[in-house]
This record gives sequence, C-alpha cells and structure tokens, in this order.
Amino acid sequence: MKQFVLVVALLMSIGCQAQTQPAGKPEDTEVWEPVPKAVVATPNFLPPPSDAVVLFNGKDLSQWVSADDRNVPAKWKVASGAFTVDKATGNIETKQSFTNYQLHLEWRVPANISGTGQARGNSGVFLASLGKGDLGYELQILDSYQNKTYVNGMAGSIYKQRIPLANPTRKPGEWQSYDVLWTAPTFKPDGTLLTPARVTVWFNGVVVQNNVELAGATVYIGPPSYKSHGPSPIKLQSHGDKSEPLSFRNIWVREL
Repeated sequence: MKQFVLVVALLMSIGCQAQTQPAGKPEDTEVWEPVPKAVVATPNFLPPPSDAVVLFNGKDLSQWVSADDRNVPAKWKVASGAFTVDKATGNIETKQSFTNYQLHLEWRVPANISGTGQARGNSGVFLASLGKGDLGYELQILDSYQNKTYVNGMAGSIYKQRIPLANPTRKPGEWQSYDVLWTAPTFKPDGTLLTPARVTVWFNGVVVQNNVELAGATVYIGPPSYKSHGPSPIKLQSHGDKSEPLSFRNIWVREL
C-alpha cells in the first residue's frame, strides 16, 4: 500500500512539473522579417536634468544590488567612468523601485567583440524587474551592426515581442544611447490586467518603438503574459553568451 501511495505521489509530482514547463521551442517565437532599415544616427550623450535620479554617477554602483539577492551589493566592475558586466555575479537591479518613468542609459560593446547572432554582446534592460533571473519586460541590447539575427531579438527590440522600426546601431567599440518612456501596466484588485504596459524607445536619437503596447512580460519560450505587480526595479542583464562583456555609463531616471 505504501508503495502504491509513493508511486501515485510521484506521478502527480511529475504531472505538475510538466504543466509548469513552457510548451514549444525558442525558435517558435523568433521573427526574421521584415528586417529594419539600417540608418546612421547620432547618440544622445546629454547629462541628467536637475530632477533626475542618477543611477550611475561614473564612480560606484551604490544605487544597484544583486537581482538574485537584494541584500547583496552589485559587484560589476567600475573603471574610467563606466561599469562592465560581470557574468560571474549575475544580473543587477536598482535599489529603488519605479512605476512610470523616463530612462536614459548609454552602453558599448567591445571593439574586439566576437561571436554571431545572439552571442554577440547580448544583454538587456528589464524596464520592470519581476524577480530573480530574466523576469520582466526586456529592451534588448545586442551588437546589431551588420549582425544577422531574428529581428524581434535585435538591439532596440522589445525582446520576442516588438521589432524596432529602424536599426541605428553603431560599430562595436562606439557608445550607444537608449532613451525610454515607460508606462507600467495596471491591475484590477483580483490581479487581472486593467491596462497594458506601453513603451517608447529612442535608440541613438531614432525612434525605434513608438508608444507600443506590450502583451506581457518577456519570456524565452512561448507567448508573453502578465502577472500582477506594483512598482519595480530596473534590471540589467548578465547574459550567458561567450562574447566579451559590454559596458554602461550615464544612467539616470525621471519619475513621471
């Protein structure tokens, strides 16, 4: 009898695990056309306005913590007014949480970047972090200068959701800028969606996302979906690819 109960419990456990696994393959949500037109553009390197919350001042990561354990300070490497992804310590996110905001940040992939496709300077800005791992709404960072990949996974895309309207990526080794207007989703008292998230993105001064509506938080496999949440940190991704890690500088946010 005990053996029977153990077998039933094991089968139920396996069934529950199977139900929580996403269906399909990563390739199912990759889009390869239309390919956004490459344009030459000038990045925005303006300093923060007087009312901005400065998230990186060129000196330290005092405004950031580990996304896996918010009690642990961020340990990415700071040097020469910028900081560089440390793949060994994982994602980092802001100490402060935000709802609606204007965000500015600058990023650069190394001039000697190697790899192809998604394994070429891969990172991301999660516009609202929803916990450990790559959970949230991801604005993709990637070397998309003459680097073919699925278009809803290139720089300026809302990963696996929204293709950028253009490709203003500059050469590896050059600094790039993102300017973002983020409107967080809202939820009913029962946790169901009331209004979806919306986002506008300027990439090197070029609009690549024009007040687009999101279908939910980013997922690697399957369709995006919403889960009720409130104000959230902003997260930077430490991706697991083998290419040289990228750097960030001049990050600030204005609450709206």
